Amino acid sequence: MSMAEPIIIVPYDPAWPDTFARLKDGIVAALGTTVLRVEHVGSTSIAGLAAKPVIDIDAVIATEADIPEAIRKLAAVGYIHEGERGIARRHAFTQPSGLPVHHLYVCDARSPELQRHIAFRDYLRSNPIEAARYGALKERLAMQFSCDRDGYTDAKSAFIAEALAVSR
Repeated sequence: MSMAEPIIIVPYDPAWPDTFARLKDGIVAALGTTVLRVEHVGSTSIAGLAAKPVIDIDAVIATEADIPEAIRKLAAVGYIHEGERGIARRHAFTQPSGLPVHHLYVCDARSPELQRHIAFRDYLRSNPIEAARYGALKERLAMQFSCDRDGYTDAKSAFIAEALAVSR
């Protein structure tokens, strides 16, 4: 069994929104009319929040029927489709080399995972005290779970579920 990459949480970087904007421009150029919108999600989308230095991006398409076209268009610029990776209606892509580190997902507009990403992001953006609590939790868990990504992710799930329940 190989050693996993350590989980590194860094202080908020004010360059993250600009990095997202540059990546978004490339994704929109590649997808053209196939994409409805491109959302900056995940911890790097929350001003002031400590995060893994990876930009999370959801490219939104109208329906699942548009997935093959999105895969083809993204492949033309170097993205590799990885399938749903266990989360229905959220298609993951490996990024091309030479770009800032990011995770790209393509979701249809009614995808439950997309709705969850947006709701959690918007909750943290509008609740700075909860965002600070989440940042502190992530820093503690990164030390506790060091190289155990599944354990780290699972340990955050109660906070996320509670935030989503409150945000409804």
